[in-house]
Amino acid sequence: MNTSAYGAEATAEAISAAAVARLEDVRLDWRHKAVPATAHGASHHEFLAAAPTLADFQTPLLTLDARALSANADRLASWCAEHGVRLAPHGKTTMAPQLWTEQLSRGAWGITLANFAQLRVAREFGVRRLQLANSLTDPHAIEWVAAVATPDMPILSWVDSVDTVEVINRALEACGSNSVLDVLVELGGTGGRTGARGVAAALDVARAVAASPHLRLVGVSGYEGSLAHTADEDSLAAVRGYLDQLRRLHERVLGDGLYGTDSIILTAGGSAYFDDVVDVLSPCITAGSPGTAGGGPAVELMIRSGAYIIHDDGFYSGISPFSRGGGQPLSAGMHGWARVVSQPEPGLAILDAGKRDLPVDEGLPRPQLIGPILGGAMQPLTGATITAVNDQHCFMAFDPGTTTVRPGDVVRLGLSHPCTALDKWTLIPVLADTDSDQSVVDLIHTFF
Repeated sequence: MNTSAYGAEATAEAISAAAVARLEDVRLDWRHKAVPATAHGASHHEFLAAAPTLADFQTPLLTLDARALSANADRLASWCAEHGVRLAPHGKTTMAPQLWTEQLSRGAWGITLANFAQLRVAREFGVRRLQLANSLTDPHAIEWVAAVATPDMPILSWVDSVDTVEVINRALEACGSNSVLDVLVELGGTGGRTGARGVAAALDVARAVAASPHLRLVGVSGYEGSLAHTADEDSLAAVRGYLDQLRRLHERVLGDGLYGTDSIILTAGGSAYFDDVVDVLSPCITAGSPGTAGGGPAVELMIRSGAYIIHDDGFYSGISPFSRGGGQPLSAGMHGWARVVSQPEPGLAILDAGKRDLPVDEGLPRPQLIGPILGGAMQPLTGATITAVNDQHCFMAFDPGTTTVRPGDVVRLGLSHPCTALDKWTLIPVLADTDSDQSVVDLIHTFF
């Protein structure tokens, strides 16, 4: 194995600049619900050359904020460099190669993804290093990874059971492949999602990998975010207890000589608890000097935060380490825009955005501002709340004694959970600065 693919900085292109640039040639039409009808037939590049602003669009609409995206990307990249850890952002949050480019250009190791379809998108755009934070059990996916992964363009995946190891072995034997896939043993937790339940079970998986002619063990992995959902004392204790187990697993695998490489990855960390991940697991980091007298393996710690680049006005705004740890929080990089289509009774307005347009799984949208037109002057919308969301509508309650709401008014909404926001849009306008400069500086294409 070319260990530089896991350790030293890449010298090859991290993502194909040419493939990403071709998005500017995409013709805009009815498939892009954010695009005004007057822009149909224009290319991405031609549309931006006309200097559009927010006022040129219609509702419902999702927008991103260039200032926030850049600041958030810079912030976590600097934090990772300061703490000596790698970042492999979870690309499933955005499925936007343009945003992956921003993350990779700031030193990200590669892109993490969740399933086979997402891997194919990333490889189509030339992402050089990929990690599948999941197990390969579909024979087609196994064969594809075996065919396209190379030492210079690696694809890491996870295994969490001896049965999974056997599934991969059988699939590769059936197709006559001699490939050796690089995998990490995943540790889970009771009540969590995937992952071997307990260190002993995970060690059995590691031994099965070590005995397999088709697999090589390159690390240990886990996801603490499935075990907690708040930042209270009990949740943080559960997270840190799990991370202690992950550390123990790594130490046992290392001590038993089960790793098949001298460049080892220890990975955990979403966007909610990455500070705890680094605090608990960073003592495992070693520079290593493979091949030298007295040298040992190099162990790198890698976090996989994905939501940080967009952030939000809901779940992550409260639980992010940058929010609860003091200092400067990340900035909300997305907003929803909806128009009042009905004001059928006092204190109730119906908006033209619903579950098809905006995320609701981690909290309902939050009314922030109101104004007579999109892209015009807006006023704070205090005391209003979204009480329910249908497929195509929001129910907004307000005090008719203090707030006037009329059909045609536009409401800016704060949103929660970028992971379920961008998937509703194939193309998303990016504003220079949502609060002060609503020029459209880019269009983000997504591939969900």
